[in-house]
Amino acid sequence: MKKIKGIIIGLIIGVVIGLWFGVNIGKDKSIFSNPFADNSIQDKIKQSGEKLIEKSGEVLEKGGKALQDKVNDAESNL
Repeated sequence: MKKIKGIIIGLIIGVVIGLWFGVNIGKDKSIFSNPFADNSIQDKIKQSGEKLIEKSGEVLEKGGKALQDKVNDAESNL
């Protein structure tokens, strides 16, 4: 009975710690930070800035590819 109680307590503690780490990993925070804390304004601005930079990079890549295709078409027509 004592072994079963120890196993059950160990499982409960493991699940709680696993959830704690999992939530933090899912939010891209350090593992030991508080998963219930709201993001600060600085963090929100930083995240939105990173998204903006990523999307603008994708747009620039598409524009560059389109320009390169036009140049290649113009060269082949000569």
